[in-house]
Amino acid sequence: MYRIEKVLNHNTVIGIRSGDNQEFLMIGKGIGFGKKVTEQIEPGPKVTLYSLQKSTERGNARELAKSISPECLEIAGQILDAAEQEFGKIDRNILFPMADHIEYAVKRIQEHEQISNPLTEDIRALFHMEYKVARQIIPILRERMNIQIDEDEVGYIALHIHSAIDDEKVSQAMQVAQAVRECVSQIEQEIGRPIDVMSLAYNRLMNHIRYMAARAMKGEKLKVNMNDYMGIKFPNAFRIAEKVCRKVERSLRCELSEVEIGYLAMHIERVADEELDEKE
Repeated sequence: MYRIEKVLNHNTVIGIRSGDNQEFLMIGKGIGFGKKVTEQIEPGPKVTLYSLQKSTERGNARELAKSISPECLEIAGQILDAAEQEFGKIDRNILFPMADHIEYAVKRIQEHEQISNPLTEDIRALFHMEYKVARQIIPILRERMNIQIDEDEVGYIALHIHSAIDDEKVSQAMQVAQAVRECVSQIEQEIGRPIDVMSLAYNRLMNHIRYMAARAMKGEKLKVNMNDYMGIKFPNAFRIAEKVCRKVERSLRCELSEVEIGYLAMHIERVADEELDEKE
């Protein structure tokens, strides 16, 4: 059983669990309707509980739950429901920073101060399924709040979803996306032409750099060393890969395993080959 501490609106309440006095945000249709403080309730299977004991990137969950509008908490919950359907079990505690972001996004839009996100297309490519789920917020905000959110804001929501399924902070996911963008730009500069973003080789390259950056941040290493082979067989691609790896290290302030160079060189060679084949 839970004792109601605060009714936020018809669909959201803060309750205290009997026995251990732990606080929870409770979201479910009609859970707060007609309820009063101190009243005892038993949440049904369609009610989602969020612990308020956690700390998030944006602050204490308890403080956020009481400062964010209940409607934005509900909307964030809807997006997480969609993410759970797509990905299975997720970390629901991302609700609070996501709802906080949604509230500020709504405020910016209402005040005509929409922000730009230079990494939107990179986020869409790197976190494709997360982005697809995040786009569900567009009709939700339009119907519930008469707000038209743009694709740049969707990109940020996608990063929140990614952090809920991959145990990676939003700021880290943003760093990875930025590193990937810088690396691809450098590769394009080195080979002297833009890479076709619709090509399979480009998709593989982006994902490889993404996971390479993630491995560097986690201190993980590849087991097989292809450096000697790639250095002799494809010296130009290997040279470019060395420069790109050094850029990743500077961007993420971490150290890459030397083994990464050979694998990245392989992807660079594929991209260069595919571009040449299409021209011929």
